[in-house]
Amino acid sequence: MKITANGISVNYTLDGPATAPIVTLSHSLAADLAMWDPQMKALTAKYRVLRYDTRGHGATDAPAGAYTLEQLAEDAKALLGALGIARTHWIGLSMGGMIGQTLALSSPGLFQSLALCDTSSRIPAEAKPLWQERIKTAEAQGMDSLVEPTIGRWFTAPFRDAHKDVVDPVRTRIRTTNPHGYAGCCAAIATLDLTDKISAIKAPTLIVVGEEDQGTPVAASRAIHGQIAGSQLEIIKSAAHLSNLEQPEEFTRIITSFLARVA
Repeated sequence: MKITANGISVNYTLDGPATAPIVTLSHSLAADLAMWDPQMKALTAKYRVLRYDTRGHGATDAPAGAYTLEQLAEDAKALLGALGIARTHWIGLSMGGMIGQTLALSSPGLFQSLALCDTSSRIPAEAKPLWQERIKTAEAQGMDSLVEPTIGRWFTAPFRDAHKDVVDPVRTRIRTTNPHGYAGCCAAIATLDLTDKISAIKAPTLIVVGEEDQGTPVAASRAIHGQIAGSQLEIIKSAAHLSNLEQPEEFTRIITSFLARVA
């Protein structure tokens, strides 16, 4: 389904019991709302689940130019408003967690709880050139050359070898991501600098990270955990960046246990 929010057409799905509490799922860079498929059966049993394609991704509009995290957060807020959703639980992975932190700071009343998965609160100065290089590559060459390096960061080697049924669709998603949208979101991510601000977040917060996550390592999750009072940190063994796909049962167990406690 599509709806206009913050000046763009946003693709979304809404599943689960109509009167149940709302859970909003926000995906990673170079993905789309289908990234959350392994969690949907468990979540829709008890919750009304909103998934959406972030600006520049999937079937949502992909305007050219650099985006900001504030803009991506405003997109999400406008989508919730357009759908008449006043309060939601938020589960964001990687870029989705960055959007969640940004929105929790600007509009704290929106969130009943916050799950920040395989994400970070700051891009260190030494990593910024990496993001500029990815932007240049996407704009000049398209997405093909970004596929294998990304897959190498997102999954452990044993999983890549044993689970082509999971990994190959992710390859396709990366390859078919709009280069303008990818570059726009890379520009947003490169500016991330919230570590000193997120102590203001008061919503119940869960932090989840794959033990072998290279892109947003355990140390980044520990930094978030140290800043948000009362937050819960869970480290998933034998998982890299897309922990919800590499260890779906354990990820889903952690998420649903947290929601059952805070809902």
